[in-house]
Amino acid sequence: MSIKKPESVAVVGAGLAGLSCAAKLVESGCSVTVFDAADDVGGRIRTDKVDGFLLDRGFQIYLDAYPESSGLLELDDLKLQCFEPGAIIREGESSHTLMDVYRRPSSLFAAVFQSNFPLRSKLLIGKLRSYLKGKSIGQIWSIREVSTTEDYLRDFGFDNRMIELFFRNFYGGIFLERELQTDSRMFEFTFKMFAEGYACLPGRGMQSIPEQIASRLPDGTVRLNQKVEAIEDGVLSLKNQERFEADIIVLATDGNSANQLHPEIPIPEWRSTSNLYFTAPVSPLSKKLIALNGNTECLINHLCVITDIAPEYSEDNRSLISVSLKTFSNLPDEDLVPKVESELKDWFGDQVDQWSHLRTCLLYTSPSPRDRG
Repeated sequence: MSIKKPESVAVVGAGLAGLSCAAKLVESGCSVTVFDAADDVGGRIRTDKVDGFLLDRGFQIYLDAYPESSGLLELDDLKLQCFEPGAIIREGESSHTLMDVYRRPSSLFAAVFQSNFPLRSKLLIGKLRSYLKGKSIGQIWSIREVSTTEDYLRDFGFDNRMIELFFRNFYGGIFLERELQTDSRMFEFTFKMFAEGYACLPGRGMQSIPEQIASRLPDGTVRLNQKVEAIEDGVLSLKNQERFEADIIVLATDGNSANQLHPEIPIPEWRSTSNLYFTAPVSPLSKKLIALNGNTECLINHLCVITDIAPEYSEDNRSLISVSLKTFSNLPDEDLVPKVESELKDWFGDQVDQWSHLRTCLLYTSPSPRDRG
């Protein structure tokens, strides 16, 4: 039995979800129109140019192992720049490095003989890596008995030290919650992606990802500065008084906006953090690694020098530093920035006096499937 394709589809939202949906629909022969209230595509994935730097709206990365990437993106055109597979971990007044020895065999000696983590914990990382590489994505998401990420890690055998210093900081930055209460399936999926690929930054900023998808759509498909105020009986009512009729309407907005247009959709409890950008004459790390803050009584969760990974984020030789906090701070910049700079000086010394604050961003995400019930 054949299914008749809809003559027209309206997609509300020009973020990654809406643009990806539109690209698939256009590919299948549908007539699609995408509406967004913003002045550019990308939704939460936007990049601004400030003082000669590319600033993503909050610290974000792209994992090149994402399974749908090859069908949606021309990865070579994104000029992806990759992080090294590992992390710098600050503990007390010292720092040490934990590398993926499977992809960086030269770090094996240090991994075995460093006393910062027991050898058993390092071997467990390898065991978890092998286990999840052998598990399909379908198998991960079909699990019915779901635990929290923290329970999953403890059941796997990780000790408290590895959880506190590495997983709570690293995944706290991914899930935007340090309690590790996120669905263990989400942990398995993201860990598998890190194990099978690399964390990357596009050379022209994160917004180049949605821009590339939008560029594949027919001219006129995406209508920006077009706020949808109501949906009723297959008709979109726009703020400019225009009415647009479609056979199918796809809501690809954030949860709050979706609720306003369709009250039966629940409003999610957002997780958020503050992200600060600084510029410096030279990099304090000179390594393509994320630096995790293992000191619990601090504002900073992690940082990285963006230009160590992707030099194109700067027009000159200055370094761009991204600092992510453990949680969202509602302090104004005049109060928050000095507190963050004080912690940075504990880490990097007086060189921080030469740094300049560029911008503070809010980064937020919706909860995992487990948290949504």
